[in-house]
Amino acid sequence: MLLSIVYIIGITAEAMTGALSAGRQNMDWFGVMLIASVTAIGGGSVRDILLGNYPLTWVEHPKYLLIVCVAGLITTWLAKWVVKFNGVFIRLDALGLAAFSIIGCQVGLNMGLHYGVCIVAAIATGVFGGLLRDLICRQTPLVLHHELYASVSLIVACLYLTLQHFAVSSNISVIISLVAGYLIRMAAVRAKWRLPVFHLLETSK
Repeated sequence: MLLSIVYIIGITAEAMTGALSAGRQNMDWFGVMLIASVTAIGGGSVRDILLGNYPLTWVEHPKYLLIVCVAGLITTWLAKWVVKFNGVFIRLDALGLAAFSIIGCQVGLNMGLHYGVCIVAAIATGVFGGLLRDLICRQTPLVLHHELYASVSLIVACLYLTLQHFAVSSNISVIISLVAGYLIRMAAVRAKWRLPVFHLLETSK
């Protein structure tokens, strides 16, 4: 129940960030709903396709698709307010990233998969929505060059799996992993923590 509530908050926030990206590309309402949906539920869809976990989450629960489409359209009316309070959505995105990562882990565990595969499922759930959004909007994917993002998903997944391995109760595992993921992501944003960057300098022959 707890994770379901956080998941709804997460997909709503992600849908709104997706709608803002669509607005920056001057897309119509269909484009807004498409980008909002891809951003919010694209990661889970990629995960389920990779794992062969059918039906897809939004197919089994169509209400999630409705939520993200409505959130995207509402954003077009409240865009100025949304941009003004951008800090709120950064926090919601951080919470959503942690939630998506935990959900990805749990899906893998429910399927009886190896822990390594569960971690891949967590990262796919957490980052692929934003990756697809940026690719469709023809932007350099933020997950590849901004503050720690995929790494946060990795940390959350490892923490959650560790807690589950030692039989910590589900709710406590979720809360600890959520809080840890949120704090690490927000610290990365504030301190601009990044992984080492690879610079390739080509010299003329």
